[in-house]
Amino acid sequence: MDATANTAGGSFAVSVVVGKAILNGDLVIPPRARGAVLFAHGSGSSRHSPRNRFVARELHAGGLATLLIDLLTPEEEAIDLRTRHLRFDIGLLGERLIGAVDWLTARPVTRHLPIGLFGASTGAAAALVAAAARPEAVGAVVSRGGRPDLAGERVLRAVHAPTLLIVGGDDTDVIKLNRAAFDELGAAKELAIVPGASHLFEEPGTLEEVAKLARGWFRRHLDTTRDTGGENRSPEAERDPVEGRGSRRHVDRVGEPADVVGADLEGTRPPHGAGWLGPSGPDHDVVDETAG
Repeated sequence: MDATANTAGGSFAVSVVVGKAILNGDLVIPPRARGAVLFAHGSGSSRHSPRNRFVARELHAGGLATLLIDLLTPEEEAIDLRTRHLRFDIGLLGERLIGAVDWLTARPVTRHLPIGLFGASTGAAAALVAAAARPEAVGAVVSRGGRPDLAGERVLRAVHAPTLLIVGGDDTDVIKLNRAAFDELGAAKELAIVPGASHLFEEPGTLEEVAKLARGWFRRHLDTTRDTGGENRSPEAERDPVEGRGSRRHVDRVGEPADVVGADLEGTRPPHGAGWLGPSGPDHDVVDETAG
């Protein structure tokens, strides 16, 4: 990758090495990128998720780079198709995502960009694990129809990055789980409920609302002053010029700028292995994101 890509922009097929695993990824850097968002796909999905790619395109339009990676190797995916077990191994998925955060901070084209995490379904729990383990690198987190409760109370209380939980208004069971996780989060936080949306946000206009909310959250909380004239820019000057465009759907939002809990982060790196599943495991209902 050319070191000038963060200025000129570009798209790259990349390989992210985490331990013995080689994870395939797609890195897109728009011209003069202001931040980078790492995607954690949901259970049974991959970096090719059309829903995540839709959100990624909206982030590109907002000046944010994106990295979509497969959290499992091809061999692991083949095993998981039979056992459906690895997709629920939050410890393993979190470890892979931590490795991807470290990869972004080490690459010349992305190491100066503030990092956000976008997680769907079980990927949201992995994103929170990574945010707790890398507080100096992760500046914001967004969950789409996620299971943040699977990260566990200790991790939730150790998260420093401002966190937005987006849930479909018709996804009643997941709303309850997100409310419980919301109460445990130690960072600035907001819960946004999109009316008329199911778990996968398949209804007209609902995924657009997710993309708009995510773009606004990352633009608000990642460092958008880089290369734009410094620290004296006003909030109005930094506002996304197209924020609020498109859907006029009313979104119920609950916000609470909580004090960041000064938790000891030692031990928040997820234990490796399929035995650690957070507070609930595969027997708990989790909608597969196989379709995207």
